[in-house]
Amino acid sequence: MANVVVVGSQWGDEGKGKIVDWLSERADVVVRFQGGHNAGHTLVIDGVTYKLSLLPSGVVRGGKLSIIGNGVVLDPWAFIEEVETIKGQGVDVTPDSVCIAENAPLILSLHRNLDQAREQALGKAKIGTTGRGIGPAYEDKIARRAIRVGDLAEPEVLQDKVDKMLFHHNALLRGLGMPEIDPNELMNDLHEIAPKILPYADSVWKRLNSARRNGQRILFEGAQGTMLDIDHGTYPFVTSSNTVAGQAAVGSGQGPGAIDYVLGISKAYTTRVGSGPFPTELEDEIGQRIGERGHEFGTVTGRPRRCGWFDAVLVRQAVKVNGINGIALTKMDVLDGEKELKVCVGYRLDGQTIDHFPASSIGQARVEPIYETHEGWSESTQGARSWADLPATAVKYVRRIEELIEAPVALLSTSPERDDTILVHDPFED
Repeated sequence: MANVVVVGSQWGDEGKGKIVDWLSERADVVVRFQGGHNAGHTLVIDGVTYKLSLLPSGVVRGGKLSIIGNGVVLDPWAFIEEVETIKGQGVDVTPDSVCIAENAPLILSLHRNLDQAREQALGKAKIGTTGRGIGPAYEDKIARRAIRVGDLAEPEVLQDKVDKMLFHHNALLRGLGMPEIDPNELMNDLHEIAPKILPYADSVWKRLNSARRNGQRILFEGAQGTMLDIDHGTYPFVTSSNTVAGQAAVGSGQGPGAIDYVLGISKAYTTRVGSGPFPTELEDEIGQRIGERGHEFGTVTGRPRRCGWFDAVLVRQAVKVNGINGIALTKMDVLDGEKELKVCVGYRLDGQTIDHFPASSIGQARVEPIYETHEGWSESTQGARSWADLPATAVKYVRRIEELIEAPVALLSTSPERDDTILVHDPFED
């Protein structure tokens, strides 16, 4: 039975939460493998809305093991707060149902403060981070000064690690004219949170290896989207981790052979939160209308999302970079009633036509979209559960997208409700 990786193939917010929840019914284990609590997933189950930022989407399904992998940076206070919130909605969360990689780095208050100070100092040139300390925490990980989950169980070495971390951070804070961190306060905070976090800590790589040997189905759940990847995205307007499918193996302690099927999630149009290039952005009443219909506000930040036409060049690039086997196309119903739809099929850059999104930030900012125009549909697609329920022009739109991105549509989502999904190919049966 296949193990499936779900990744965003645009700039995040593609509707991964619903698709992961839909797939999690078929999975035994659900794994978060990168990012932190900067990306949110909204799930609607039996009329109840769950908003998750750090916990894997499988946590709301009984009988599933939810794993936070080593590729995630973990804010332990945000984790406990989210656990308490979900418990308040009647979801049972225990160390038997949720485990955290003991080698996952921690996000501390100093990371959040530094993140926010940097964004404020950048002014109009800000990257558009959520200010939750994700970037600085990844920096400490790469610089080999991070405090990891397992360190909380070793008080005899924790003080030394705190001292080494603050040697760097306090020098930085002095340079920014900000108050320095008191090591005693930080140690007290860590001692206080340790007994709440440590029961969830485990050797994730070992748990997943056992699950694979026992024939269990594993669903690897990505956050953000391909175009926010630190290497392959619109650098520097990106997140601080690798968001592509290859990170699923690295961020959970598995070999690449653990991945059998890569499912990319794309909206039937395009959105982006925060700063950075966006070739197909609509800064007119059509863009505003799409945003209102699609309720385009960030799950975590509440910021309005920028909206634009579907960019087939960008998604085709995501297909290649991730090795995507199939696409889940979401929010088709948001386009209901539009007389005319446009799809970006190429770019113009300095008088030349190109078929990819350039790596250069200057090139990314200057590309102009080349559009193909398609007839819209007046009928409603909301709640459709079979191809026969869709208008002919909507089917034609989907088929053209498949041709342009060079990947098949495996799932088609027609509303936030999990059952309003047209299944073309079950990724777990690959």
